[in-house]
Amino acid sequence: MEIQSVKVEKPEEINFILGQSHFIKTVEDIHEALVASVPGIKFGLAFCEASGKCLIRWSGTDEAMIELAKKNAQAIGAGHSFILFLGTGFYPVNVLNAVKNVPEVARVFCATANPAEVLVAQTEQGRGILGVVDGFSPKGIEDEEGIAWRKDFLRMIGYKIK
Repeated sequence: MEIQSVKVEKPEEINFILGQSHFIKTVEDIHEALVASVPGIKFGLAFCEASGKCLIRWSGTDEAMIELAKKNAQAIGAGHSFILFLGTGFYPVNVLNAVKNVPEVARVFCATANPAEVLVAQTEQGRGILGVVDGFSPKGIEDEEGIAWRKDFLRMIGYKIK
């Protein structure tokens, strides 16, 4: 077995969700969950089929996000994994529960806009995701000033009320 690190290639501001599911129906069901949750959402989705023709199945509403999803799914190449890129101005917090509630979704590895690396195991049979390096290591512990900044920021962007 060999362990590889696959960097997720994307523009800095773009958020993505990486997960694992168990059935080809995943592509249509995640698509339907997204458009039902956020009307007008822009996204691209790719799913690595793990049996049959073993194709990268895809869907979406935004050509650039679809291309990102297909490119990254091919680089990761892990059976039954999916990667979902959200267009500018769309965020995982608004769709993550809808994605997790899709019956085929077995797990979510990450939902982030951070630089990310996917740790992939390569065996004779194929590839599987071991985990994700999401962003960077901590540089310290939050102090009172950091707490105040966090609380103010969340209220400024509308995720908490005053």
